[in-house]
Amino acid sequence: MAWFDKAWKTNPVPAGDALPGRDTPILDPQPHFVSGASLTEIPAGHEVLDLGMGCFWGAERLFWEIPGVTSTSVGYGGGYTKNPTYSEVCTGATGHAELVRVIFDPAKVPLEELLKAFWENHDPTQGMRQGNDVGTQYRSALYWRDEDQKRRIEASRDAYQKALDAAGRGAITTEMAEAGPYYLAEDDHQQYLAKNPGGYCGLDGTGVSCPIGRGVPA
Repeated sequence: MAWFDKAWKTNPVPAGDALPGRDTPILDPQPHFVSGASLTEIPAGHEVLDLGMGCFWGAERLFWEIPGVTSTSVGYGGGYTKNPTYSEVCTGATGHAELVRVIFDPAKVPLEELLKAFWENHDPTQGMRQGNDVGTQYRSALYWRDEDQKRRIEASRDAYQKALDAAGRGAITTEMAEAGPYYLAEDDHQQYLAKNPGGYCGLDGTGVSCPIGRGVPA
């Protein structure tokens, strides 16, 4: 794995060079450690948002604490390898980012509130890193599931970029694309900070408020 570490740690791996992975999922999902909800079931009337904010431990906790969010999980997406392991993702040779899947009731929490939390709680201008966490797996990412989500995600990005510009900050590097396969991470990563209250949380925003939800068109 050392060669992969050197070649693809901070440069996106080409599809033809990615690890092949496996057909069998690496996790038999258990109920959410905090809420008891299913990690995979999407209740009627609910929506799904897949996002990356660097290390997924702290990001998942941020979202499971938001009222209206029914369930969260952590996993891997945006790359090529089927059902990767954490150690494989860490090499950079899967192409995946560490993701949080948020299952939410839009009647209780609008997408814009989740996007506001996303933008304000990490630095989306850092490229293939978040702070001291360096690598393609730590890139900022948002993946939409339909045209309405795409429109609203892009509007939130444009609004936040204006706020960053006004504060003299850099350009947003967040990867934004249609959602692809999402592979659940190992059980010890699910709801990690509930199982390990003193564990590492790398969330650190820019200090710039996102204007979404304050009269900015969605």
